[in-house]
Amino acid sequence: MRARPLAAGLVVVFVGITASRLVSAQAMVPPTGMEEEKKPMTPEQRMQARFPQNVRVGDLIGLPVLDDRSSTLGHVREVVRTQSDKIKLIVAYGGFFGWGTRAVAVPIEVIGIQGRELASLDMPPNEYAKAPTWRDTVAEALPGNATIKIALSRR
Repeated sequence: MRARPLAAGLVVVFVGITASRLVSAQAMVPPTGMEEEKKPMTPEQRMQARFPQNVRVGDLIGLPVLDDRSSTLGHVREVVRTQSDKIKLIVAYGGFFGWGTRAVAVPIEVIGIQGRELASLDMPPNEYAKAPTWRDTVAEALPGNATIKIALSRR
């Protein structure tokens, strides 16, 4: 009879200690753009600082792109390489339950991957709304088995 309250008490203490460690470790991670005024960086430099990893293009298709509040901005429709050799994610932005979306080109440098989601790190939602609709027919659509580099997200 005494073993149950003791075990429950130990679980509560363990969970409390673990939760406090997680919170303190999370607080040490600086937010995106911190100290940007002191040391301005290009989007390419920021991407390199985020430990870019290889990923198959086919694995990116259909992934949601999230903003800072974990709201879905859109889903990746395709990945293209422009004539200036820049990689862009074509995101179906806006709409309501898939209706009324429009294609927006998002530079790979402003995106970070976090599991099976993409985080919009350096492109706020208002820039998606202002971005022109993607209509470039000259850009090369990358095949699903192609490999590109994408930054890691810390969220």
